[in-house]
Order: sequence, then structure tokens, then C-alpha cells
Amino acid sequence: MAQTITNKSSAHSGGHGHGHANEHDHHHDGHADQESMKTFGFWLFLITDCILFGTLFATYVVLRLNTNGGPTAHELFEMPGVIAETFILLTSSFTSGLAVLAMNQGNKKALIGWLAVTVLLGASFITLEVSEFITMVNEGATISTSAFLSAFFTLVGTHGLHVSLGLVWMIGIMIQLSRRGITDVTKRKVTIISLYWHFLDIVWIFVFTVVYLMGVM
Repeated sequence: MAQTITNKSSAHSGGHGHGHANEHDHHHDGHADQESMKTFGFWLFLITDCILFGTLFATYVVLRLNTNGGPTAHELFEMPGVIAETFILLTSSFTSGLAVLAMNQGNKKALIGWLAVTVLLGASFITLEVSEFITMVNEGATISTSAFLSAFFTLVGTHGLHVSLGLVWMIGIMIQLSRRGITDVTKRKVTIISLYWHFLDIVWIFVFTVVYLMGVM
């Protein structure tokens, strides 16, 4: 009789344990699905951004010679500064890759450190770009001067706005990493911001080629 009670008690405990295990697995699967959906949403955002920049590039190519008697690209563009911007942004892409590498190694300190370097480089890029815009405006080349300058400021300014938003995003992730450490959620966020940053670098290479190099040739 005692043996029967013991067996029932064991079976009852085993049932509870199995139930808790199933509940944990279900919660884990739900969390994984949620993370996958957020990553999928980012790729949709990136696709729409490709369409946006494709439209802006097409508009610029059509309008780049419509100067309305105002200054031309050859007269306005100062390539040493643009080359410096390009070097800084490409270097920031490399440091963001090092941040992902540190994350994969579980090195929280190095991860935050490389993200901080990336933020500083990105901020330097924005500073140079704003300085370029101010110089052009002071020379009378504003967004309303000609169709060429309207297309130029819209295209390059949209890229600069994306970089600025990326910097704010990256700083927010750094704060979260310092508080929570490397988790599944922060891993996803770091991976996504790194992909976003590489995307902006690729867009800038097109800007450098289509806008600046074609402008001074």
C-alpha cells in the first residue's frame, strides 16, 4: 500500500515537472519567434529604404545639370573634405564589425568600446557634412537655388539624417548593454544596427561615386 502511494506521488511530481518543462519550452519558442519577427521587420524597413534611396538617386541623376545659372557641382564640391568623410565612414563600418566580433566572443567591455568608437567616427562624419552644407549655403548655394541643389541637398541630407538616427540608436543600445549585458535581445539589436550601418556605408559609396566623382569630372 505504501509502495502504491509512493509511485503515485512520483508520477504526480513527474507530471508537474514535465508540465513546467513544456511551459518553459513554449515560452522560449515564443520569445524566439518574436525576435525573428523583429528581424524580419528590419529587413522590410531596409527594402523600403533601398527604394527611397533609389528614387533619390534617380531624381539627382535627372536634375544634376539643371543649375538654373547657379553654381555647378564642379564649382562647389571640395574633394579633400569628401574623401575625409568617406574614409571616416568606411572606418566606422570596420569598427562596427569589430563590435559584432566582440559580442560573439562574449566580451561586453570590448563590444561597448567598439560601438563607442563607431559613434565617435559617425559623429565626425556628420560634423564634416554639416560644415560642407554651411559653406555651400554661405556661398549662395541653397536648396532653393536650383533643381540640381534641391536634389543634392535632399539626397545627401537624407543619408546624413539616417546616419544621425543610427548614432542615437547605437547610443541607446550601448546604454542597454551596460545595464543588461549580452542577451538574446541585445545580440539581435547589435546585429541589426551593424547591418544598418553597413547599409549606410554602401549608400555613401554610391553618393561618393554618383554625386561627387561625377560632379567634378
